[in-house]
Amino acid sequence: MNKTYSVPSIHCQHCVHTIKMELSELEGVQNVDADLDSKKVSVTFDNPELEKTILETLDEIGYPVEG
Repeated sequence: MNKTYSVPSIHCQHCVHTIKMELSELEGVQNVDADLDSKKVSVTFDNPELEKTILETLDEIGYPVEG
């Protein structure tokens, strides 16, 4: 399963690195790509129930999803 989220609080490469590092540590997440220019985060994961954890993690580390 692949989902893309709009994360307007991405402002620099440090933001990109933090998001990739934190989400990659979640069990079941296979790939994370955060793009500074589009302010989008794409996540590939194997369990639909993991989406709630992904959204909560982004919120906890200061990068809430818009929309």
